[in-house]
Amino acid sequence: MHVGFYEFAPYSYTDQSNRPQGSILELTGRLLKRAGYEAEFRSYPSARLYHGLQDGSIHIWPGAPGKPDLVDYTLESQSLIGEIPLNLYFRSDMPAPTLPGDLKNQRLILLNGYTYWPPISQWLNDSALNIQQLRTNTHASALAMLQHRRGDYLLDYQAPIELERKRQKITELSYIELQRIPSKLVISKKAPAAEELRKALDQAYEILRAEGADLSLR
Repeated sequence: MHVGFYEFAPYSYTDQSNRPQGSILELTGRLLKRAGYEAEFRSYPSARLYHGLQDGSIHIWPGAPGKPDLVDYTLESQSLIGEIPLNLYFRSDMPAPTLPGDLKNQRLILLNGYTYWPPISQWLNDSALNIQQLRTNTHASALAMLQHRRGDYLLDYQAPIELERKRQKITELSYIELQRIPSKLVISKKAPAAEELRKALDQAYEILRAEGADLSLR
């Protein structure tokens, strides 16, 4: 089965030897193997990943369910394979904001390629809040922008920011947890025997859980 992913360390990424790595890819591979399938992993930009799921050239994506661009083209596992915290970060010299009011007229740093669920998506589109959206391509650059005061707040996922914080030797960051984003196996309806594949992966997850396997994302 062809598994697509995008670069989202530590959950899914390509290492320096061009090999797929990350806890969510490891778990996906274990589930496919237990269900009797071979896994082939490849990294894609998000737009190409979604298009591949739509046309069936990509069979599986371990990611967030309910994407509007995918809902008519995919099935989703019943199994919840993880949850990923989404936080609003701010510098330690700033008070904790009251949301959403304190975002009014503020500069909010965002990552290109990501979409957000309500109420965050509503805040971003609220003309009364007038949030200035500053887009960048990497978690490293987003964190640097916050640290160098080129933005007031940063909206980002906890695990990749923690990696960058340690790499850049930054002390603890202040943040508010906004959401915990669920992760499921998103399966193209054009994958071979897609419904059978979904059932087999859900069954594999339940078997591993019953056996006491560690299925957590790290």
